[in-house]
Amino acid sequence: MPHLIRHLAALLALLLAQFASAEEPSPRAIIEAGIAAHGGEIWLNPETLYLAGSATFYAPDSTTPRSTADDYRMWRMMDEGRTSAHGADGKVRITAKSGARLLFEVGYNGDVTWNERGLVPKAEADAFWASNFGFGIIRSALQEGFILEHAPPREFNGGMIDLVRVIDPQGQATLFGFDRESRFIRYMAFRSPRGWHERHYDDFIRLESGWVQARQVTLFYDGVKNNTVFWREMRVGEPIDEALFDMPKSSGEDR
Repeated sequence: MPHLIRHLAALLALLLAQFASAEEPSPRAIIEAGIAAHGGEIWLNPETLYLAGSATFYAPDSTTPRSTADDYRMWRMMDEGRTSAHGADGKVRITAKSGARLLFEVGYNGDVTWNERGLVPKAEADAFWASNFGFGIIRSALQEGFILEHAPPREFNGGMIDLVRVIDPQGQATLFGFDRESRFIRYMAFRSPRGWHERHYDDFIRLESGWVQARQVTLFYDGVKNNTVFWREMRVGEPIDEALFDMPKSSGEDR
């Protein structure tokens, strides 16, 4: 009888372990499922990305929009093996226009940061990118040197998300929230020079290549909505002229 009890106890422990494993996948397994859900290899290594749409910007002390960009575009050239979560990497250019009027423009060519007023001092540029860059680090999260941790799951926009804390080799932490059913990334958050930065991702579409893109992204700082971007056009892996990321000769002039 004692032998039978020990056998049943061991079997129960095994079943409970299997149940717990099924109910609570590891942080690595959650990220792996997220990568597969977003398109697999093409999503991990897109090389280039072009997004175009519109954006609404809010003032922190008003309920009405501060400005609207009916022409909002981003070009990205990615670096493989990224290890810093919230620093400038690869190359990027973002342009926001309202009709023919330029609202703002910012770029990084892999060496210097510039905007519509000219070159941006390094300290200012580092703070800017540290408040805006962060999503791409998920593509490096399974590499050596990264730490993955569970965070408590939470309800998000009518569903449940599993939260994983990704800590880069420099010790910078970023929270990613994966939809429990689709495994799409619905939420991201990190501490930035501008405060606690959060992003909500909605309205997902799968392209013919398999790439999954959120067409609506809303950014918050310290709980206050900063802007919402509505992407209408997406191109992944297409060639981009690297000269596009250099500062235009007209930057700093009255345009």
